[in-house]
Amino acid sequence: MNKGINVINELLVDLFNDILVIEQKSLQYATFKDLSVTEVHTIEAIGMDKLKRMKDVACQLDITMGTLTTAINRLERKQYVTRTRSKEDRRIVYIQLTQKGKLAFRVHHKFHSNMVEEIVGELTEEEEGVLIKSLEKLNNFFRSKYNLKIGSKEKNNE
Repeated sequence: MNKGINVINELLVDLFNDILVIEQKSLQYATFKDLSVTEVHTIEAIGMDKLKRMKDVACQLDITMGTLTTAINRLERKQYVTRTRSKEDRRIVYIQLTQKGKLAFRVHHKFHSNMVEEIVGELTEEEEGVLIKSLEKLNNFFRSKYNLKIGSKEKNNE
């Protein structure tokens, strides 16, 4: 591998690992010490909507219904999520965030916003544009190469 490829590889691995550690540490210092990063990402996938079908959340997270059921059981026990069955079709299960879950969602969203604002605050307008273009290309590459789904936020904007 040439030097540029080695540097990019190290940066990507370090960045991925650092973000996971930062998220975990931020949870330890937050009010939500009982949540794991995975649980926070599940809360994020459920979102602030009134009701969301479990099937849709599992699809969005690219996990099985069994895996999601286990996560929802834990979140329900911790009172972050409620679960209800459809009156029309009892096979359909809806989930939604409780007030506690919505607060966790907002705190995590604010954490991400603050992190991005601090990063962008250090950049010139030109550097910000280059960063956006580079991240878009990287994102598109991974989605295309590994057949990944489009993120929920992008789906909503289409």
